[in-house]
Amino acid sequence: MAGHSKWANIQHRKGRQDKARAKLFSKLSKEITIASKMGGPDPDMNPRLRLAVANAKGQSMPKDNIERAIKKGQGGDVEEYFEIRYEGFGPAGVGLIVEASTDNKNRAASDVRAAFSKNGGNLGETGSVSFMFDQVGEIRFPLSIGDEEAVLEAAIEAGAEDVTQEEGSEDEEGEHVIFCAREDLAEVSEALEGRFGEAKSANIIWRPQNLIEVDGDKAATLMKLMEALEDLDDVSNVYANFDISEDEMGKLAS
Repeated sequence: MAGHSKWANIQHRKGRQDKARAKLFSKLSKEITIASKMGGPDPDMNPRLRLAVANAKGQSMPKDNIERAIKKGQGGDVEEYFEIRYEGFGPAGVGLIVEASTDNKNRAASDVRAAFSKNGGNLGETGSVSFMFDQVGEIRFPLSIGDEEAVLEAAIEAGAEDVTQEEGSEDEEGEHVIFCAREDLAEVSEALEGRFGEAKSANIIWRPQNLIEVDGDKAATLMKLMEALEDLDDVSNVYANFDISEDEMGKLAS
């Protein structure tokens, strides 16, 4: 997704990758713990946990961290988490979908609302943004698994609907991004992993139907809003329908 990938590249160029990685590990651990609590500690019997563990491995999360998160989910003192979706608008009319897992609904809502209001955005009603997105399955593999034609052919055979490529940064490899119907994610992911090995990630995501070009001060403010939202402990994912040119990205990262 353009909004997500552009954001990741800007984060990298700003030198925030170490902080972002620590945040990513924290969110992956949280998802593993929630999945373990809800469906049990055996990934073979718990599809959500299997997906969470696969994503953690795809991000090179240490095995010990994964096992600790699974065990934590089986403890008697694990908080009850609620999954909530927020929708709102940023600069230039960019639509944002924010997914959160929280043990305190009031805190999460207050923090998300504050992030929007302090960074040129406003929180909207449920449904005010999501109609501009499609909820689909997304599977990511490193570019090294094969050329674009080979991956496209394998993806079509597996039942996928679309394939794109995303360029990497100076020291991070780009990715093949495969999209499929959300209900086909497990089947398509399994077929592709049988061909190419373990995926870097496999998730249900919100894919924008159209992108809004953003530049100048509005682009800078939008990045601050994205950063503020992703830095919130309760927030799991942020999706947005923006596009930023390479030139503009260079300015933002400087």
